[in-house]
Amino acid sequence: MDELRVGRDRLGDPAWATNREWLVTNGIGGYASGTVSGVLSRRYHGLLFAALEPPLGRTLLLAKLGERIELDGVWLDLDTNLWASGSLAPQGYRHLESFRLEDSVPVWTWAIGDTRLEKRVWMEHGENTTHVEYRLVAAHAAVRLALRALVNRRDHHLLTSPGVERAEIDPTPDGMRVLLAPGPPLWLSAPGADLIPAQQWHRQFALAREAERGLDHVEDHLFAGELVAVLAAGESLTVTAGTRAATATGPPRALALAAARSRRAAHDRALLDAWRQAHRAAARTAPAWVRRLVLAADAFVVERPSPRDPLGRSIIAGYPWFSDWGRDTMIALPGLALATGRPEVAKAVLATHARHEDRGMLPNRFLDHGEAPDYHTADAGLWFFQAVRAYHDATADDAFLAEVFSVLEDIGAWYERGTRFGIGVDPRDGLVTQGEDGVQLTWMDAKVDDRVVTPRRGKPVEINALWYNALMTMTDLARRLRRPTDAFATLARRVENSFERFWNHELGCLYDVIDGPRGPDPAIRPNQIFAVSLPDSPLSPPRRRSVVETCGRWLLTSHGLRSLAPNDPAYRGRYAGDPAARDGAYHQGTAWTWLLPHYALAHFRVYRDRQRALALLEPLGDLLSNYGIGSLPEVTDGDAPYAPKGCIAQAWSVGETLRVWHLLSERRSAPRKARQKQVEATV
Repeated sequence: MDELRVGRDRLGDPAWATNREWLVTNGIGGYASGTVSGVLSRRYHGLLFAALEPPLGRTLLLAKLGERIELDGVWLDLDTNLWASGSLAPQGYRHLESFRLEDSVPVWTWAIGDTRLEKRVWMEHGENTTHVEYRLVAAHAAVRLALRALVNRRDHHLLTSPGVERAEIDPTPDGMRVLLAPGPPLWLSAPGADLIPAQQWHRQFALAREAERGLDHVEDHLFAGELVAVLAAGESLTVTAGTRAATATGPPRALALAAARSRRAAHDRALLDAWRQAHRAAARTAPAWVRRLVLAADAFVVERPSPRDPLGRSIIAGYPWFSDWGRDTMIALPGLALATGRPEVAKAVLATHARHEDRGMLPNRFLDHGEAPDYHTADAGLWFFQAVRAYHDATADDAFLAEVFSVLEDIGAWYERGTRFGIGVDPRDGLVTQGEDGVQLTWMDAKVDDRVVTPRRGKPVEINALWYNALMTMTDLARRLRRPTDAFATLARRVENSFERFWNHELGCLYDVIDGPRGPDPAIRPNQIFAVSLPDSPLSPPRRRSVVETCGRWLLTSHGLRSLAPNDPAYRGRYAGDPAARDGAYHQGTAWTWLLPHYALAHFRVYRDRQRALALLEPLGDLLSNYGIGSLPEVTDGDAPYAPKGCIAQAWSVGETLRVWHLLSERRSAPRKARQKQVEATV
């Protein structure tokens, strides 16, 4: 496997190394994340965020292990911290020789003279357990390694509450048990190390990314104890942090720790093997960044068990702060699961979300603390049709299609009769309308206090492109199950005819919203691209070309599509500042990575130039080392140089890139003309 690797020329710049972040996950919503330099720059940085209510309830238990090493009687710090005073101390980044990813595992190498020390971090799949391995690769004599354990206990969205002073710190045979608040304690084990207990708060860590975001940005962590071990060249020390104590039975700890690392490596190999098995030809020629995204895709797939669905699955929308969102799940799922050769994952996720369908709607998001799901979305249910269609195209699983078909029918029926928030089909033209004052129902959902930043009440263009595709899908799937198709085909033709109302003759593109409070909205936004990129287009070929040309001229950047054309007075080209400023730019010019694959696919369908379409995706490979190492970000600035922003790893950015790359590479991306002709014949 190729390695993403950077050397001392980059790591010697603390700003560069602190602006690159790493992520590892455990498949149940827990994660570990931090910066390459070691500085904690977000509230979401730490070695163990345990998902106490999988996949949510994410709680910081171990912030970091502050490393120092004794060479020839002199102690040298390998750790790096930024303090509220502005000082950077210690400055262990100066000793970093390299940082790389081995499959999904981040690896640091410190070099001091002829001494080389490596550090690896990974999580146990399916458990709230993080392993941190230190291996002395080379040294002329034995060295002493000391690790300061900085612990905490707080929700991952919050900062440490003032007034928490003491913890229960109990030595164990190979480490310690730490309890800061009611709930599962933190168990730290390091076989072969001596524990020096402590009870000292290290205060005033400065979280630079939080300051940039206009949020509270000073944090405290408890120094619970120091683990000290002597290592000779070739020897290792592994610290395990988790919510369960190590068992007294089983293999010796050294063998158990070696097996833990082997399990992680085997998990990564299995991911790549499944992908290669599903895409033999494409996998042989895939660029390194595509193989990297296959591994990145796994981070978003999580268990969502419930009493009625103990084997439930879902998709985390983005790390580090999002939960699982219905819209994001359905958009990302074909790429994350089907393009990577894991249809069983796609099936489980579809089944889990289908069980939460209510009045024709899928949850917009699941909340962090077990509250009832949030249903304010006009499009999650429509994206569900596309995810089911993609699953069936990949598997021909008629049995599952028969199971879920009633859910699809129910969603369609509720849209026709009308459901929450004014969502429903207008009987006058067959198009879907939606919206109520103060409610944001499309993916452009930013809100500042009571103000909806991008009001789209009426008939949004992408909602109706999705509605048309849902009807075409139902026509096809009903035929597959030998069920009546006339109603779906008739309404699809009506929607296709009514789509003429979206055409802006003056600008030669599609209105963003029609029948809104202020009439048709001529703002040039990327939502129109879906009328070309989705499998079935309601537009004539000349109009498809015009839409692609308009989006290419005004919205296309190297890493995404802008959410608004730069010549619009409301355009905001920088996604920065406090929450109000960021939300004000979120869909008013910020470029979205997940939209670039849609543009590439639409471009191919218009121009039939496969290489040009694939070339549009190539710059996304550069992003894998520019923000969240090994993954794709949520957004970038709309203005050059299009700096990555938002989540360091976003499900639909990764999923849609994988899906479209494989479609373009495997010559299966042509529009379904045969299906459209069948529908026309039925009508």
